[in-house]
Amino acid sequence: MAAGWLRWLGLFSCILLLGACSRAEVFRHEAFVFGTRVDVAVYAADQAAADAAAGAVLREFDRLHRAYHAWEPSELTTLNAALARGETATVSDELVAMLRDAQRIAATGDELFDPALGALVALWGFHTDTFVPVRPDPDKLAALLAARPRMSDLVIDGNRISSRNPAVQLDLGGYAKGYALDRAAAILREQGVANALINIGGNVLALGRKGDQPWRIGIQHPREPAPLATLPLYDGEAVGTSGDYQRYFMLDGVRHAHLLDPRTGQPAHGTQSLTLLVTPKGAAGEAVGTLSDAASKPAYLAGDGWREQTRRFGIEHALRVSDDGRVEVTKALRARLQFIGDIKPVVID
Repeated sequence: MAAGWLRWLGLFSCILLLGACSRAEVFRHEAFVFGTRVDVAVYAADQAAADAAAGAVLREFDRLHRAYHAWEPSELTTLNAALARGETATVSDELVAMLRDAQRIAATGDELFDPALGALVALWGFHTDTFVPVRPDPDKLAALLAARPRMSDLVIDGNRISSRNPAVQLDLGGYAKGYALDRAAAILREQGVANALINIGGNVLALGRKGDQPWRIGIQHPREPAPLATLPLYDGEAVGTSGDYQRYFMLDGVRHAHLLDPRTGQPAHGTQSLTLLVTPKGAAGEAVGTLSDAASKPAYLAGDGWREQTRRFGIEHALRVSDDGRVEVTKALRARLQFIGDIKPVVID
């Protein structure tokens, strides 16, 4: 009898040890892609499987970065060269789908989000990883504004792309990070990962949970090296932020950010940062990452009219920090946020 109990005790001890060895934890994988730091955090018990899945995501990020780079040789620069010559180019199925989606988003947001303005981005010196303060040549800027390149100028016929306007030069910088988030989520799901957090320079998408708690992120304060609030993220939700505090330069005491207003050809002013939370409304795999990234641009550029832009996209969770530091937040997002310090936001329906 005693021997039987000892065998059961030994078996029970082995089960406890195995359970301890397989306890889930967060495995983090970092890289520098899209001109920013990316972080893939996988909550799992099997480190080898987590490493393999995160590795597949980082390889995909590298592929996207090389395929759609706006100024280094890529499929996108090849297309841009053809458009500048007035020619038709044949592109991949993926790029066709991205351009169709970008056209739709541009139309919804009054073309304030406009990836056709790559030439304007280049004029302001943002087509480099180490840009220096420059003012565009006034004549070139005036000519580009007169040409008014826009996404609706693109003609998409199957995989053949042409433009009614040779001034169209595509730059998917305001779209690609969100698209990459959605690709990462799809890859992780295919790899059997149910719980993860993907962060591409502040654009974030959550899968599942972190143990018995939701994932929690900080929303960056645009003028301080700390978050202004924290936010729980649930399965399938994405956060996108457009701000003037990462890619910018100071010239004559004025901050010039890379977010350019197609109406004026100038860096946008009036908003320090604009953050959107996009919740899934349909089946798993909905492009919440893409929407959170792209839709934040017209809302940012709209200044005081930001709330009208978020409504156009059906987004109820949004936060804006205006040029004077005032924090405005929708009622839906205010219920989710925990502000840090003595911030007193203005709540908007």
